[in-house]
Amino acid sequence: MRKFNIRKVLDGLTAVSSAASASSAAQQQQAGNRETEIQETLQSEHFQLCKTVRHGFPYQPSALAFDPVQKILAIGTQTGALRLFGRPGVECYCQHDSGAAVIQLQFLINEGALVSALADDTLHLWNLRQKRPAILHSLKFNRERITFCHLPFQSKWLYVGTERGNIHIVNVESFTLSGYVIMWNKAIELSSKSHPGPIVHISDNPMDEGKLLIGFESGTVVLWDLKSKKADYRYTHDEAIHSVAWHHEGKQFICSHSDGTLTIWNVKSPTKPFQTITPHGKQLKDGKKPEPCKPILKVEYKTTRAGEPFIILSGGLSYDTVGRRPCLTVMHGKSTAVLEMDYSIVDFLTLCETPYPNDFQEPYAVVVLLEKDLVLIDLAQNGYPIFENPYPLTIHESPVTCCEYFADCPVDLIPALYSVGARQKRQGYSKKEWPISGGNWGLITQSYPEIIITGHADGSIKFWDASAITLQVLYKLKTAKVFEKSRNKDDRPNTDIVDEDPYAIQIISWCPESRMLCIAGVSAHVIIYRFSKQEVTTEVIPMLEVRLLYEINDVESPDGEQVPPLPTPGTGSNPQSIVPQSHPSTSSSSSDGLRDNVPCLKVKNSPLKQSPGYQIELVIQLVWVSGEPPQQITSLAVNSAYGLVVFGNCNGIAMVDYLQKTVLLNLGTIELYGSNDPYRREPRSPRKTRQPSGGMLTVASCMCGLSNLYSESVKKLRTSYLTGLCDINEGTMVPEDRCKSPTSGTILRLKGAILRMAFLDTTGSLVPPAHEPWRELNVPEDKDEKDKSKKRRPVSVSPSSSQEISENQYAVICSEKQAKVISLPSQNCIYKQNITETSFVLRGDIVSLSNSICLACFCANGHIMTFSLPSLRPLLDVYYLPLTNMRIARTFCFTNNGQALYLVSPTEIQRLTYSQETCENLQEMLGELFTPVETPEAPNRGFFKGLFGGGAQSLDREELFGESASGKASRSLAQHIPGPGGIEGVKGAASGVVGELARARLALDERGQKLGELEEKTAAMLYSADSFSKHAHEMMLKYKDKKWYQF
Repeated sequence: MRKFNIRKVLDGLTAVSSAASASSAAQQQQAGNRETEIQETLQSEHFQLCKTVRHGFPYQPSALAFDPVQKILAIGTQTGALRLFGRPGVECYCQHDSGAAVIQLQFLINEGALVSALADDTLHLWNLRQKRPAILHSLKFNRERITFCHLPFQSKWLYVGTERGNIHIVNVESFTLSGYVIMWNKAIELSSKSHPGPIVHISDNPMDEGKLLIGFESGTVVLWDLKSKKADYRYTHDEAIHSVAWHHEGKQFICSHSDGTLTIWNVKSPTKPFQTITPHGKQLKDGKKPEPCKPILKVEYKTTRAGEPFIILSGGLSYDTVGRRPCLTVMHGKSTAVLEMDYSIVDFLTLCETPYPNDFQEPYAVVVLLEKDLVLIDLAQNGYPIFENPYPLTIHESPVTCCEYFADCPVDLIPALYSVGARQKRQGYSKKEWPISGGNWGLITQSYPEIIITGHADGSIKFWDASAITLQVLYKLKTAKVFEKSRNKDDRPNTDIVDEDPYAIQIISWCPESRMLCIAGVSAHVIIYRFSKQEVTTEVIPMLEVRLLYEINDVESPDGEQVPPLPTPGTGSNPQSIVPQSHPSTSSSSSDGLRDNVPCLKVKNSPLKQSPGYQIELVIQLVWVSGEPPQQITSLAVNSAYGLVVFGNCNGIAMVDYLQKTVLLNLGTIELYGSNDPYRREPRSPRKTRQPSGGMLTVASCMCGLSNLYSESVKKLRTSYLTGLCDINEGTMVPEDRCKSPTSGTILRLKGAILRMAFLDTTGSLVPPAHEPWRELNVPEDKDEKDKSKKRRPVSVSPSSSQEISENQYAVICSEKQAKVISLPSQNCIYKQNITETSFVLRGDIVSLSNSICLACFCANGHIMTFSLPSLRPLLDVYYLPLTNMRIARTFCFTNNGQALYLVSPTEIQRLTYSQETCENLQEMLGELFTPVETPEAPNRGFFKGLFGGGAQSLDREELFGESASGKASRSLAQHIPGPGGIEGVKGAASGVVGELARARLALDERGQKLGELEEKTAAMLYSADSFSKHAHEMMLKYKDKKWYQF
């Protein structure tokens, strides 16, 4: 047999020896020539690890921006993340290295760039013209803290306000500071003795770029003349300012204050406000001021040609509205609409038809960024309906408790799930298209279907279409509706296992081919679902109760009296006959007053209407035993070919025939070991292990020969994929690698808890669990029986001469510490790999890749490893992500074709690939954020405005802020840091010559277009100058000989 030299593998914390032991080599030799050589095709070059995409709602959002021309939305977070959204399917995730909170975002409108301001007083310029945006420049302020930024449309000069009340000006092309500074003491009244506070607002007058409106927190607003470098007007108010907004004509502005008022000011009347409004204040009859309200955190003032302007604000509710949800208020003419939100409002933006601030704004929607949601409101329709959100932002609707990932599913699965899920959609959305529509989709290079299933704390399960690095919800299943809900605290269910979320999903077992779904919940319950496209009404919910607990006397005497098995019920239609106490009640107790034979949850006893989709086949609950609550289920598997489900916990294992609704097998852990149990099992309270730690199984698996315990028709299950069959003490070595137990056959021991098992055929290919193809229940009986006889052949048995004892099959077992490959039927350990010594494996999966298979592992020390099968050669070992949260351990999973995922935050799924081929194609698959779009034409000034100077006044900012006019800024004030996204960085990040050529061609096209426009303008100016010269010459000839009095 071929031998493999297994190289050392770095563990990350310390070097861990992964060479095969001498005993393993001896075992390989003992296996002899009976073991056929298997050619392995996977090599190290087939593997490469990289992140692909991130889905879900940005965790802890803090800032919002929108490009009205490119129609791209940007969201910044408190952890320094940046999420960019275009049309549905075009998303991008970026991260600031510092991890500081994003306090503000500013698009360079239609330029393919974005400026981010962070809480660590840095500014960053992002290049969005590449598929993976990168930072071009950074600027770190050393002496002042950034509080507000403003970038005028089509300007390269960024105004930066600070906590000290000063304004600095940054050139966004070179990311250098101008020498022009507006000092706070020059802006406010000289007679003022107090500091005006931090800058909370900066904006230029829409009709005059030379006038800058500066808002200080204390309530002072200053209109600054940039040319004369002095204040034109100062507006003072008693209440602190939160935000300021201009009317598009530049003659009025509006301020929002901390007492819940809005003040509207005429620019040329600084003495008092033109109007004061308290949107939510109670108007008192005797003319007194309204009672103060909560602060109005933001206000926007948007005008329309056809009617009254919109005043949109967040906050400002009266203090007596206790318990009222956060609100967005839309004031339009005489009508005021108060729109309640589910979460706190972080920020909002009004989407307008024009990017020009000096034109009628024509608002059409409001983007509201909430703490845990993104809402778009349609301003054009009565009642202000919301748009249906096409992004996958509802992953966290209820906290995710477990996750499973299936790649290369049957092709008819996604359409089937979509068709039943389409009926669950809410009504009443806006009929308009989603307005965030920028960017372009990438090329689809993956043709196989992918499905992600998420289990949630409220008992719901969501199916997601994850094909081609996108994510879209397909179908939602509510498992909790099978149980009675408690109406008050006194009537709470007997959920002593968990303090809250009694319906939370812990384990999902799904057979894509048969569409059978099995879930295990934290209240020691298992529910089996069958997929159907027909609506049904279940009169009585089928139910089984299982008593699974080893007794104290079993610990002392394994040969003594064993746990009484559950009485096998008849095949009658009435499930109430299964167990006398089929519903929990306080009267269910043993003779000594202890609670006994009572499940944790109460199943509904009324008829249940089940919509098309997943419908209940059977509910199984573990019951209390002698005052002890049942232990949580730690392993679960379903097999559709034989109609079986098997589950286990630290007390034992049970196998149920869900077609006959009977218990086939109920074994305590000690019964599995028999007299050869090497461990001393002390009696213990199951309450000590309430919540399993993420993906770490407290129960391990062992391969047990159970042929003497159930009927002949079930014997074929020996080679099915079953996990979690018996309890093994972690990390204990046994002198003999296997020992015989009279009760449970062969026992195989590994270090650590068993995580995964699989079986390979004689060629080394993965043997899939036996399954039955999905069929609708209303198929005629005779055809049904034919299908059963055809399809229920055990696919796990090798097709050729399966009865010959000399034919080899292999069992692959992965534990928290090591992996072994066992030859069958000889039961020799032919390969062994110590995966880690100082850490432990959190997740191990046997997956297919490039027409072969491998073992993929994720360790708690952050390493992702892959091993060939069956030889367990190390193929990949990359330090990726240390275990910082149990959420990662609970949700990390590998699947076929080199795909993996985990929950990176409570609201986001991070997908990654360990396939070198997918990494190479990733650049093509990613969408493009920037697309060349013409900037809309500026508003027409009109003849009279042009003649009398009533239109917008332009300003040569270069003349004011350039180095020649204002000098250089102090070097100690801010430090320039070149970003990795500069020319060299872009070249390095580009994937191949094609991407470079495409970018160069685009740049040349844009430059050529600009040069063409410049050439046309130059030609027009030359023509105009020529005609002026000609007319001037004619006038000179006409009047040269005339006297002055002859004119």
